[in-house]
Amino acid sequence: MTLLITAPTHEKVMTNQNSARVALVTGSTSGIGRAIAQRLADEGYTVAIHSKNSVDEGKLFASQLKKASYFQADLADQKQTKGLIEAVLAAFGRLDVLVNNAGINAMIPHKDLKQADADVWRDLYEVNVIAPWVLIAEAESALRASASDACPSCIVNISSHAGVRPKGASIPYAASKAALNHMTKLLALNLSPAIRVNAIAPGLVDTPMTASWLDVQSLWKEKSPMQRGASPEDIAHIAAMIIFSTYLTGEIVLCDGGLNLT
Repeated sequence: MTLLITAPTHEKVMTNQNSARVALVTGSTSGIGRAIAQRLADEGYTVAIHSKNSVDEGKLFASQLKKASYFQADLADQKQTKGLIEAVLAAFGRLDVLVNNAGINAMIPHKDLKQADADVWRDLYEVNVIAPWVLIAEAESALRASASDACPSCIVNISSHAGVRPKGASIPYAASKAALNHMTKLLALNLSPAIRVNAIAPGLVDTPMTASWLDVQSLWKEKSPMQRGASPEDIAHIAAMIIFSTYLTGEIVLCDGGLNLT
């Protein structure tokens, strides 16, 4: 009698390892956040889906994933931001991965300083900088509790190429993403080795929000080496690479199809 033993595939091994792990992806009912949530669910993670609005869509998306629940919170409200972490922990009992994807934008010409008034700055910083900080601070204990030497917990901040280069929809927006990038590095230094912290800085990504940005789309087609903007799945692949790593920390991964080279 011959006993045939088949080695498990890499995908099956990875899924088994992830079966108890929980990820919160903010702003995950569309675009980049949805693609990341889908990718993590496909890899076996339990996923917390979040949005400010789009409640019905969020519940439907969560129901379509194997292990997921939907959570609603306005991240411009710090009480709701703190409550989001509390709700996720109450539902799942642990947290291994936090993806700070939710963010807001403001389309203001860079030379129009008066239009970029203090209210614009406050609104952008509240959601793009302060909310990720509050989420991380509230989640720190849970992330440390689920970490091990073999598998540290992980934070991924979704930034922008505008935080790396003097570009972007407005100066306040670009400055908020630059702040998020620097915060990423400082947190990586201070939360290691239990928690790794990295950021992804996409350029143009084809989402419902950017569908009307015809000039920007033309720029990427004409100037970037890859001759297109990224798909949400392109960014999700990078997020997965960062999350599945057990070593990478403190990095800002620029993903603009090579436009920065031109």
